[in-house]
Amino acid sequence: MAEPAPSTPPALDLSADITTLTAALCDIESVSLDEAAICDAIETALAPLEHLALTRIGNTLVARTDLGRDERVVLAGHIDTVPLTTDPANLPTQRRGDELWGRGTVDMKGGVAVQLKAALVTEPSRDLTFVFYEGEEIDSQYNGLLHIHQQRPDLIEDADFAVLLEPTGSIVEGGCKGTLRVDVVTKGIAAHSARPWNGHNAIHDAAEVLARLAAYEPETVMVDGLEYREAMNAVGIAGGIATNVIPDRCVVTVNYRYAPDKSEDDALAVVNQLFTDFVVTVNDNAGGARPGLDRPAAKAFVEALGVDVVAKQGWTDVARFSAMGVPAVNFGPGDPNLAHHDEERVPVAQLESAEAALLRWLA
Repeated sequence: MAEPAPSTPPALDLSADITTLTAALCDIESVSLDEAAICDAIETALAPLEHLALTRIGNTLVARTDLGRDERVVLAGHIDTVPLTTDPANLPTQRRGDELWGRGTVDMKGGVAVQLKAALVTEPSRDLTFVFYEGEEIDSQYNGLLHIHQQRPDLIEDADFAVLLEPTGSIVEGGCKGTLRVDVVTKGIAAHSARPWNGHNAIHDAAEVLARLAAYEPETVMVDGLEYREAMNAVGIAGGIATNVIPDRCVVTVNYRYAPDKSEDDALAVVNQLFTDFVVTVNDNAGGARPGLDRPAAKAFVEALGVDVVAKQGWTDVARFSAMGVPAVNFGPGDPNLAHHDEERVPVAQLESAEAALLRWLA
């Protein structure tokens, strides 16, 4: 029996208008771990562009100019999406009035389409590194930026600045906060609940943990001219053996969102100081990212776009750029509140304005 012919990736017309290109990208299904077809399509579309040198790592594609400019900037976007829904069906995309509906229109193939439009500029004002990466929506081990960091950091580390085209409603969100998650453990002595004096109730001791959290006053920190509001909260609590047993252990899970002026160790020191007489176990600690708005490349970007600039209060992959020594901001079309939503949709005007802003900056 003859071997089946290799599948041909769907064609992308980079000359199409931004809305049509976004729809074409969305209609190539690319749920996390199934990004081969869309990566193939992007690679096929970019291969004829002689001003770009392509490098592929798995289903992550890097395209670079080498024009000898004084600055190099990364434009990055992930090509995977969360799973589709069937009721309502959110693929294929639909144009409804002034909006494009469908999975990926917000998170974040609108931003990827803007990247592809920028890739057509043969003489940009600075050298560019385009990153189209896999595995952002799932566990970190699958993230294409992580793979670049591990295997080919040289593809990114020479950049002065990075723009992650995640949805921000077409404003600039600078850097991001770090996130630390710990378990604060109280220890007691188990006993029969009819004779509690024979034991010590660990759940009751958790009241002190909660009281300290309630009294804690988080800082508001200025970093590169942006205001980051820290937060520390209990996000989970677990304890108890049985309904007739005094519990000997209780765990309060605490999440600390910290400003990017702090290192991971600094953040852990803050938590340890607050709970100095408790057992604290670290579950996860991902550092934040400074926006680097004092850098010339960042200043030029903000001035060219002429949009509002605010601090990113959550955590995004800009932190991965920071880990490689590259300051970064978030900027892209789409309302982040509609990411992963059954009714995911993006205004056509935001796609057009994001494209126009980026091309204005590169002119």
